[in-house]
Amino acid sequence: MSNLSLIVVLLVLLALGYQLGMVRSRKVATINADVRMHSRPHHYGMMVGLWAVLPAFFILLLWLWLAPAVINSMMLTQLPADIASQSAEQLRVVSQRINNLASNFGVVADASEWELAAAEHLRQLKANSAIVLTALMAVIAAVGMLISLLKITPRLKARHQVERVVKALLVLCSTVAILTTIGIVLSMVGETLKFFSFIPPSEFFFGTTWNPRFSTVGVGEQGDFGLIPLLSGTVLIAGIAMLVAIPLGLMVAVYLAEYAPLKLRNTAKPVIEVLAGIPTIVYGFFALVTVGPFLRDLGAALGLDINATSALTAGVVMGIMIIPFISSLSDDIITQVPKSMRDGSLGLGATKSETILKVVLPAALPGIVGAILLAVSRAIGETMIVVLAAGNSPALTANPFEAVSTVTVTIVNQLTGDNDFSSPQSLVAFALGLTLFVITLLLNVMALVIVRKYREQYE
Repeated sequence: MSNLSLIVVLLVLLALGYQLGMVRSRKVATINADVRMHSRPHHYGMMVGLWAVLPAFFILLLWLWLAPAVINSMMLTQLPADIASQSAEQLRVVSQRINNLASNFGVVADASEWELAAAEHLRQLKANSAIVLTALMAVIAAVGMLISLLKITPRLKARHQVERVVKALLVLCSTVAILTTIGIVLSMVGETLKFFSFIPPSEFFFGTTWNPRFSTVGVGEQGDFGLIPLLSGTVLIAGIAMLVAIPLGLMVAVYLAEYAPLKLRNTAKPVIEVLAGIPTIVYGFFALVTVGPFLRDLGAALGLDINATSALTAGVVMGIMIIPFISSLSDDIITQVPKSMRDGSLGLGATKSETILKVVLPAALPGIVGAILLAVSRAIGETMIVVLAAGNSPALTANPFEAVSTVTVTIVNQLTGDNDFSSPQSLVAFALGLTLFVITLLLNVMALVIVRKYREQYE
């Protein structure tokens, strides 16, 4: 039985144990009518289901961790003596080839007799392993379910057991998320330090030329890795995106929260939020095919030289993509401002527009600023729109009509191709990624600080 089938069977056992536990708890409650049950029936049901599934699931994880190495060592013991005496690296290659043959990924016609015999032996070992695993999990699940059913009594604290298990699972999930983040950061830090062994940090952070190619002239042997042109392009595109998204997003939020009828609000808000669910590659294609040529033709009509692929094209389309982030968050924040504040302003003679400008928006300002900073983080980290629409020209310029490049696009460029992974041309991607991580982290922390410091608590 495959691993997926085993997981499906465990889910079925969980449902079965849940039902049996509920039935058993009700029966016990009927028999002991003069004694109050400690927990609700669904707590007993969940307890039985967890006792049936969790031990078997842990056995599955342990088996998947240990079985491949044990099976591989058993397979290697059946190899001919001259093959088994080879070095560890050679045995690893042999083992991989036999695994390919056993999985029908290898070419049988090119295999030796001993390889085919080893592959057949390996298939048999894997089949036996699956049978033993299935039988062991079935026995453990049955025993766990039976014991938990027999343990159901009025005094059994099933709710406490279930809550402890749920708490442990939540802690485990949180720990995995935290450790994953730490692992990502540490991996980037390690590769970044390798990069700085080739290129001085001062040259990377303060250099004004980006040309990461091998050069045969002078001291530029490793190329030029100046970060400033990439940061300027990133800030330029993000700034244009914010100029588009902030006014439109706030006006949409104010209209939906203060002016729109309820039916229109309930229809328009989900429609606008659909923009956030469109894949960014679609936005990039839209920018490349439609927006870029339109801006180029508009610039020609106005006497301006606007490239079809430019910071303006990428920024405008990115701003359209970010509108739902600002409008939805701002709308939620504006609607949380108490109605009493609006009524008080209107009662003092202010108009609706004056109430919005002088009462509602100032009260909601910390949350709106936080939403804007989160949107800026989203803009800085965007890749696909910039790949297709910005022109990929790492030049230090403030002209939005020209092609530029960003940090994210450069990361993509440096990790594609046939560069040596230990060369500075590839390692620079990790330095760029770590820099981008720090920038977005600071923006997110700034947003949280602003929201927490200036947020007003309304009753």
